[in-house]
Amino acid sequence: MGRTFAILAEFANPAELLAAAKAVRKAGYRHFDCHSPFPIHGMDQAMGLKRSPLGFIVGGLCIVGASIGFGLQTWVHTIEYPLIIAGKPFFSWQAFIIVTFALLVLFGAFGAVLGMLSLSGLPRLHHPLFYSDNFSRFSRDAYFVSIEAIDAHFDAKETWAFLESIGGRNLELVEEPSP
Repeated sequence: MGRTFAILAEFANPAELLAAAKAVRKAGYRHFDCHSPFPIHGMDQAMGLKRSPLGFIVGGLCIVGASIGFGLQTWVHTIEYPLIIAGKPFFSWQAFIIVTFALLVLFGAFGAVLGMLSLSGLPRLHHPLFYSDNFSRFSRDAYFVSIEAIDAHFDAKETWAFLESIGGRNLELVEEPSP
């Protein structure tokens, strides 16, 4: 016997899963997740999830990349190594746009990948729900709600009864094995 991680309940279809997410949130649970083989429209609102900060991370790094590209070229062409080429002024900003744009895209791409990994808590090589035999079906044809034991409202018997009352079936107490 290990430490209790969560209670897992299966639901029949996406509509029941959406209704269950709303009911779980309304009951005051905050540490729960919904699992389905495809995205379900309205699930983020039903679970009370906030908008992702990933856009701000990517936007900020795009600005940093563009600033570095433009600033480096400005410094090189006007201060460190000024050359008159074809009679153009030292600060010929139109020529700097290509490198500025390339660094904007590069920093934005790195921000998107690293920000997504960081916000998702990845890489996580193994999740405790994988100890459940039923849970292996979530990526094919099953819909699950898991309420974690770290939630303030979690009580194994009451949470079990609550999930049954909202239509959960094949309930399972998921435990992490002892080290």
